[in-house]
Amino acid sequence: MSDRKNRQWILEARPVGQLTGKEFRWNETSAPDPTDGQVLVRNLWLSFDPTQRNWMARDSYVPMIPLGEVMRAIGVGQVVESRHHDFKPGDLVQGWWGWQDYVATDGRGVGGMHKLSPGVPPNTALSLFGITGNTAYFGITEIGQVKSGETVVVSGAAGSTGSIAGQIAKIKGCRVVGTAGGKEKCDWLTQAAGFDGAIDYKNEDVGRRLTTLCPNGIDVFFDNVGGVVLNEVLARINLKARIVLCGAISRYNETVLPPGPSNYFNLTAKRGRMEGFIILDYVPRFAESIAALGRWHREGKLVQKEDIAVGLENAPHTLMRLFTGENFGKQLLKIADPPLSV
Repeated sequence: MSDRKNRQWILEARPVGQLTGKEFRWNETSAPDPTDGQVLVRNLWLSFDPTQRNWMARDSYVPMIPLGEVMRAIGVGQVVESRHHDFKPGDLVQGWWGWQDYVATDGRGVGGMHKLSPGVPPNTALSLFGITGNTAYFGITEIGQVKSGETVVVSGAAGSTGSIAGQIAKIKGCRVVGTAGGKEKCDWLTQAAGFDGAIDYKNEDVGRRLTTLCPNGIDVFFDNVGGVVLNEVLARINLKARIVLCGAISRYNETVLPPGPSNYFNLTAKRGRMEGFIILDYVPRFAESIAALGRWHREGKLVQKEDIAVGLENAPHTLMRLFTGENFGKQLLKIADPPLSV
């Protein structure tokens, strides 16, 4: 039995409405010993994404997290022991490690386990080159099929995925407008991320501002929020518009779901298309998206913003930040520095 202490957050209860933190229970145990074909990974960084709230409550594209198990999350860690011929101590690896210090794994299952590319920092692997950047890339290019000269609107545009999606649309020659909560986030969108306009949904009339900023209508909508913003966009779509359903964070904490958007029938009149997607469908093509994202970043065409919390003990509050609007950019949590030098 290992003498390493493994701190964990256990899913104790299903969420009802807004997260409170009482859904989780702190646990301390010994780190597992790897068996043949496994590695022992020291978790270093964790990714926080709104979809984790869904994993806690219901089956979706992955089964919901069983009560009594470690809270699920994507992370980057370092191999500290190995009984797997493809990995050695010191390797930085990414996988679905969960809210804990250590995990013994053979790398199978959802997402698998893969080594980080040389020179890629753990935080960047989870943000620009992780679920964030890849979702934005395929959502805009494959589902949205943006074309130069089109008008693109992004909701939740100051968040991790929305900010990248909007910048990719700009790189493709589009006019881009984003919605965000608060002046600071809206200013960042127009001054740092290069958006053509930003709407403060907390303090502005979204419909009126969309009419002003998109006088020629909307061709593509990359939706992370749902609710009122989606409904107002549907009222202003152009012929053959594409609605990219990435998320609906405005609804995740609802105990009783409100009615759907009243303007949905405009999709018929405009012969528009509304389509959801799951990034797991595109894992075999990640090399394509990472190459493009890396090139645009090096050329200064794409910027990213990270919001970094520190300490495994702060994991519940870090997740809650996504649903209160506190976070600004990709939400990450740093647990530790690499224990091994290589």
